[in-house]
Amino acid sequence: MGILVNIVSADEEDVEAIGESQHPVDEWSGIEARDIDTAKIVTLHCLLTGDGLEDAFYAYEPVYVAGDDGPIVLRIPDELMEKLAGLEEEAIERVGEELAATEEFEVNGWPAEEVLTLVEELSALARLAESQDQALFVWMHPLMT
Repeated sequence: MGILVNIVSADEEDVEAIGESQHPVDEWSGIEARDIDTAKIVTLHCLLTGDGLEDAFYAYEPVYVAGDDGPIVLRIPDELMEKLAGLEEEAIERVGEELAATEEFEVNGWPAEEVLTLVEELSALARLAESQDQALFVWMHPLMT
């Protein structure tokens, strides 16, 4: 089973609307990805913040859940958003390489170039969210296969 993921920049009060949306990137600024699960986001969080895995997982409780097979929405903590927004080009490349070498991405066969692109897109989206005083939300919808 895959996961369709939209990561969007939005106002805090938009959480429910994001959760009820069929395709949030059509309504908010964001990126679309496949198979980015909570573990991959937490891995990125730990890499950038230095937080322990267990502590980081607690920061990713869903802020919206739409039943058993509907989407869930996570809020990316401000700390991670700030780290992503502050990444410069050289740091983005280093983070992309380190993230691609983690078990979470290697096990799923993610090419290093795709991981780097993901980090670049997340960094740009975090800068946008910061400039508009918004938060980053991760909309995840399981794909039935």
